[in-house]
Amino acid sequence: MTASYKTRRVVVTGLGAITPCGNTVDSTWDAMVNAKVGVGPLTRFSVDGWPVHVAGEVKGFDPKAVIGREHRRMDLFTQYAVAASEEAFSEAGLVKGAIDTDRFGVWIGSGIGGIETVVNGQAGLDESGYRGVSPFFIPKLLGNMAGGAVAIRLGAKGPNVCVATACASGSHALGEAFYAIKAGGVDIAIAGGAEAALVPVGVAGFLVMKALTRSTEITASRPFDADRDGFVLGEGAGSLVLESLEHAESRGANILAELVGYGATCDAHHITAPGGQGAERCMELALRGAGLRPEDVDYINAHGTSTPINDANETRAIHNVFGSHACDLMVSSTKGVTGHLLGAAGAVEAIAAVRTISEGVVPPTANWRTRDPDCDLDYVPFEARAHDVSVVLTNSFGFGGTNATLILKKL
Repeated sequence: MTASYKTRRVVVTGLGAITPCGNTVDSTWDAMVNAKVGVGPLTRFSVDGWPVHVAGEVKGFDPKAVIGREHRRMDLFTQYAVAASEEAFSEAGLVKGAIDTDRFGVWIGSGIGGIETVVNGQAGLDESGYRGVSPFFIPKLLGNMAGGAVAIRLGAKGPNVCVATACASGSHALGEAFYAIKAGGVDIAIAGGAEAALVPVGVAGFLVMKALTRSTEITASRPFDADRDGFVLGEGAGSLVLESLEHAESRGANILAELVGYGATCDAHHITAPGGQGAERCMELALRGAGLRPEDVDYINAHGTSTPINDANETRAIHNVFGSHACDLMVSSTKGVTGHLLGAAGAVEAIAAVRTISEGVVPPTANWRTRDPDCDLDYVPFEARAHDVSVVLTNSFGFGGTNATLILKKL
């Protein structure tokens, strides 16, 4: 019998990642814990004369080796999503053909989708007219094609949903999959986010709106630091396997953590600037849904983008929600090593939250050097901290005022 909404619990059994720090979860986690910065000079195209110099580029990724010839029909963000999802599927010990595919769903988010395909399609049109546009142009650019490709390769015949909520896409995808499992709609889900926006128009767009750092240093992503001046644009993907507790236990899965809370709100304030208490309400909703008190939280993996407004706003929100406990919390942002992965950020940071719980290590805020009076929490500076962590809250905030909070717990 399917468990009811109120009693059905959701657990994490598999993780997969492609990031500027490595093409596996293990390499990414090692970089996070040891503050090995994955940011470097922007090499994807010439930036001579541009005031942007660094990026979080994925390195050494061979899509043909990972995906095969089919990679040619996929935009880069889809390739990343497939690679991360197959790693998560494998770690979860799942086998194609050995699960009920009708009860296996996919939720993959992307803030921007196939922007590289758009750029290449326009170039082909300009050069050769309509015949210069690839017949795969539309399928490659669509944001839902990451989830579609994952479902085809893994045989998932349940819901296939693309969440497009800017930098909160990955977290919202996880949250919506969480709801679907709790409600009994599916037993297994692959959920996360993917992004690949390091093309000239993508970088230029963020640059002219003054969101990007203009530093030449690879340590330019410095969340909560007094000298932060914008985020470092990155790329990659993160995928998690979520299952109902009953399903995971019935097949003897290795359970990594339990997903217990999800909040989703909108600031209704401004298209790009945070405000309107949306972040506070989001964290409060997640805590309430998880049945937890603020003092139950041990660590917050912050959105922490390294932009002046975001980091100060998130700090204020944490103070408002956690009160006196805010000063006892460990708070860090792993964007110091990865840069900002946009729609993939929340999923990669949820992976960091799971590893924090399973390994008892809190990753530091890399590149933090100088205290900002408006950012006065314990940001775990300089080096990782060994700590028995039972509950992690992780935030994601996106343009349009959209917010997502996830809470993970030791089972």
